Amino acid sequence: MFRSVRHMIYDLIEWRSQILSGTLPQDELKELKKKVTAKIDYGNRILDLDLVVRDEDGNILDPEQTSTISLFRAHEIASKQVEERLQEEKSQKQNIDINRQAKFAATPSFALFVNLKNVVCKIGEDAEVLMSLYDPLESKFISENYLVRWSSCGLPKDIDRLHNLRAVFTDLGSKDLKREKISFVCQIVRVGRMELRDNNTRKLTSGLRRPFGVAGNCA
Repeated sequence: MFRSVRHMIYDLIEWRSQILSGTLPQDELKELKKKVTAKIDYGNRILDLDLVVRDEDGNILDPEQTSTISLFRAHEIASKQVEERLQEEKSQKQNIDINRQAKFAATPSFALFVNLKNVVCKIGEDAEVLMSLYDPLESKFISENYLVRWSSCGLPKDIDRLHNLRAVFTDLGSKDLKREKISFVCQIVRVGRMELRDNNTRKLTSGLRRPFGVAGNCA
C-alpha cells in the first residue's frame, strides 16, 4: 500500500509541475487535469477516503449550487469509473500472475551449479566428499551425490581436477522449487584404518569407509 501511494504521489508531483509550467496546449492541459483527478479519486478509493464528486472537467461540484439529483448521478458515475479502474488493475495483475505461472510450469527443469574450492577439514587420511540436496521436511534426499575423492595431503585424489571441481544438479523441477525448504548437505567419509591411532601392524586395516562429518546449509 505504501509503495502504491508513493508511486501515485510522485506522478501527481510531476503532473503538477507540467500544469504550472504553462507550456501545455489547452487540449493537453485538459486531458492532464482529468488524469490528475482520476489518480486522486483512485488514491482516495484504495485508502478508503471519501469520494470527491466532480464535473466533466474535473472540478469539484459545489453542493450549494448543484441539485441533489445531479450530485447523486455524478457520484454514481465517479464510483463506477473508480471501480472499473480497480477491476482493470486487478485483471492485469491476474494476467501477470497467470503468465508467470504458465512460464514457470513450462520450464521443464532447473539447475544448481556448485564449484568446490577447498575442503578445510583435518582428517588425517583419504576421504570422500559427497554433496547433495536434501528436503528436511520430508527427511529425504532429492538428488544424487556429487562425489569428490580427497587425499590425506589436502588435495583432490585426481590432481588434474584441481581448481576444476564443478558439478551441476540438473534434476530440479517445478515441484522441487515449490518446496518450503531445501538443504545443501555435505558429507565427509573417512577412508582408511578402523582407528586413526591404530599403530599395531597386526591389526592394521585399510580401505574402510567410516562417517567423519556432515554439514548443511538451508535455503
